[in-house]
Formats: sequence, structure tokens, C-alpha cells
Amino acid sequence: MRTTVTARHCDIPAELRERAETLVAKVARAAHRPQRAEVVFDTDHGRKVVELHLYLPRGQVKVASAEADDFRSALDSAVAKVRNQLDKNPRRASRRSATS
Repeated sequence: MRTTVTARHCDIPAELRERAETLVAKVARAAHRPQRAEVVFDTDHGRKVVELHLYLPRGQVKVASAEADDFRSALDSAVAKVRNQLDKNPRRASRRSATS
């Protein structure tokens, strides 16, 4: 899976970029056949904003945005939101027969 990390109107350290890639890889394991992910770090009037887009098959996109005082907290919150979206939708319907 390809992960793109972008910083808009700000600079992020390499450690934060690696943490974002690691967390996205972990959350992608819960998704069924993830295709790509985008993480956008942005500064908006002193607040740190992180947007996370996880692209799945058939045009499905899981999107989460989080705002906090620091990028690390915002990233953790956005990852938790995407994880919650993935937990709500099961990967596949069970194909058990009705007689089992």
C-alpha cells in the first residue's frame, strides 16, 4: 500500500512522518485490501490539523480529520476515527449456510 504524507503551511519532523506511516500501516491491516492512504498535516490559526484519507476498493474512502494543540495528538485522534469507521463496517459478510 502506498502512503503519502504531506505538510501544508508547516514543517514536520522526520519522526512524525515515520509515526504517521507506521500508524497508517497498522490501521490498514484492519481494512479489506487497502489501496492507498494520504495523511495531510496543516496549521490553521495556531491549531494543528491532521486529515487522513484511506482509499479502499470500489471507490470507498474513509476520511477522518482531527484538530489538537500538537500534531501527535491530532494524528492519534484521526487514526482512531478511521479505525472506528472500519470497525463499524465488517470486511465481508459471512458466507455460512443457513443450516449450519
